[in-house]
Amino acid sequence: MYAITGITGQVGGALADALLAAGQRVRAVVRDAKKGEAWSARCDVALATMTDADALAQAFEGVEGVFVLLPPQFDPAPGFPEAREMIDAIVAAISRARPRKIVCLSTIGAQAVEENLLTQHTLLQHALSAQPVPVTFLRPGWFMENSAWDVQSARDEGVVHSFLQPLDRAIPMVATEDIGKIAAKLLQEEWEGTRIVELEGPRRVSPNDIARAFSAVLGRPVRAQAVPRERWRALFEQQGMQHPMPRIRMLDGFNEGWIDFEGRGAEIVKGDTPLETVIRKLAG
Repeated sequence: MYAITGITGQVGGALADALLAAGQRVRAVVRDAKKGEAWSARCDVALATMTDADALAQAFEGVEGVFVLLPPQFDPAPGFPEAREMIDAIVAAISRARPRKIVCLSTIGAQAVEENLLTQHTLLQHALSAQPVPVTFLRPGWFMENSAWDVQSARDEGVVHSFLQPLDRAIPMVATEDIGKIAAKLLQEEWEGTRIVELEGPRRVSPNDIARAFSAVLGRPVRAQAVPRERWRALFEQQGMQHPMPRIRMLDGFNEGWIDFEGRGAEIVKGDTPLETVIRKLAG
């Protein structure tokens, strides 16, 4: 049996579907019973928040492997106290339950030394690496599904407002379905110690590519338009963010190139899902 945190999200759901299709048993780790109802007919269900070490330890007890997904904190306080509380609970639960192996959803750029929004994953990697359990850190590129934020403006204005710049620069992106499928494959493998697996889609994607995909799907001209960096803080604060700098520095990292994969070429795993397929689903 495999315990999956984050099963109600896109990655966790795709992972569970892939494991169940392979004939594996799954334990869905959810925050409340209502969230588990959709999975209860197909999986065992365990109730646990990501800050409750006791409940997490019970959820991880007796399983073959655990999929660890750190719930995203898009507006973390300085020092990432929210992430640190969850990391402490996860580590305590792993230490007590001692599953045979772990696959942890990390991120492209987790090795970066510059503090940014993705530093939360860096902290989790350091903590789990110190545990005496084999762990694989799956580092996907930018989620193609982030383009959900662009659907309305592409449809209404014919514009994709992009924080990724320059507009013709392609970066690693991947569909969440591919992340789930690869995570399922990794969980069913055997290995020793710590390993890192980097994952991207069939080809790298620029903001101009995203605009072209929207044009093809919507049947109307769509162009990418850069959002000037000097406007970012005010925009994010208008959206309700109290601590926008980690997000700003993450975007700087992608744009300046210090958030990237460590491996090159054949070392990086490729997903199958093209960008247009994701955009079509988002716009549908």
